[in-house]
Amino acid sequence: MNRPFASIWSDLQGVPFRQDYVDAGGVRTRFLQAGNPAAPALVFLHGTGGHAEAYVRNLAAHAQHFNTFALDMLGHGFTGKPDYDYEVPRYVGHLRGFLDAMGMARASLSGESLGGWVAAHFAVTHPDRVERLVLNTAGGDRINPEALARIREMTLAAVREPTWERLKARLEWLMFDKSLVHDDLIAARQRIYQAEGMAQAMSHVLSMHTPEARARYALTETQWASIRAPTLVLWTSHDPTAAVAVGERLASMIPGARLVVMQDCGHWPQFEDAATFNRLHIDFLLGR
Repeated sequence: MNRPFASIWSDLQGVPFRQDYVDAGGVRTRFLQAGNPAAPALVFLHGTGGHAEAYVRNLAAHAQHFNTFALDMLGHGFTGKPDYDYEVPRYVGHLRGFLDAMGMARASLSGESLGGWVAAHFAVTHPDRVERLVLNTAGGDRINPEALARIREMTLAAVREPTWERLKARLEWLMFDKSLVHDDLIAARQRIYQAEGMAQAMSHVLSMHTPEARARYALTETQWASIRAPTLVLWTSHDPTAAVAVGERLASMIPGARLVVMQDCGHWPQFEDAATFNRLHIDFLLGR
């Protein structure tokens, strides 16, 4: 039996959601939002070179319980691209600016890869603003050096020459099941990578993809131990950036953290197996 045609729009059909922009600390910031504005807030943060569409398969389920946001992070997607390197303090400041602009004193944060790294730093520096924390194949200092170089190489190649083939390969690298990379997802990323100013912005994004930057912004054991928010460390059996042991180490350092390993997924479990991700994720966020 052939797999049904998949697209970003088919994931969002019937979902009451909006795409909008807000000034977050002086940066025009794009976001997707779904759910009751009076419900507890949840913010999804994507990985390096990504964009809000990483969470199109999660909005509907989470909107039943939360005021749910998926951002284009600083310098990514259709968010503004100021001319400076996007290092962790800049991302943290941008996230704080977004929460302030949306009038959210507290929110649960769920970050994938780079987004997880930023969310963890935010939980350390702004503990009173984080309700619950999810670290989804989170980035940091323990990423495989070969994987770090590969991400940098593939991303630079894709943004310098955003052909269909290069973007398809970059997206397939995220997945255990390569067939899940559909044409609409490739087209969405191609449009972003072809935009004016994206090549310069990507050089700022990739400033974090050096061993030196990883070491400079690595959370210490003391910082991990200081995280007060209930935390879920979500890893996968086939993450291309770091082995399950890295997720186990993170969970061991955060007081009371829960570790879950999703099977047969790569770096985008929220997309590859949305049904399992949504169930695990929502149960944790609701304290079940």
